[in-house]
Amino acid sequence: MAKITFIESGGREVVVDGSVGTVMETALEHDVEGIDGNCGGVGACASCHVHLAPEWLEKLGKASEDEMDLLEFEDSVCDRSRLCCQIEVSDEVDGLVMEVPGS
Repeated sequence: MAKITFIESGGREVVVDGSVGTVMETALEHDVEGIDGNCGGVGACASCHVHLAPEWLEKLGKASEDEMDLLEFEDSVCDRSRLCCQIEVSDEVDGLVMEVPGS
């Protein structure tokens, strides 16, 4: 099980336990404000855009070229931007912290 922290745009921290699926699915299960998952998690809409905490960028890596193609139209894109539908829940993401821009 992985403990995952979402920081909503208003500053509220939502700490959840995830066990299977993607970080986006975990966010939807726990009603994290600003994570919509409109495309169902296939990486086609950018409605699950997050900013990884700096220490997690090296661990999980930057967005793929496909992710960046979707994110380029988002107002709050930065070098820590990722689509959380592309991050699998596993022991490796235990302690993950991310901000949800514009929620």
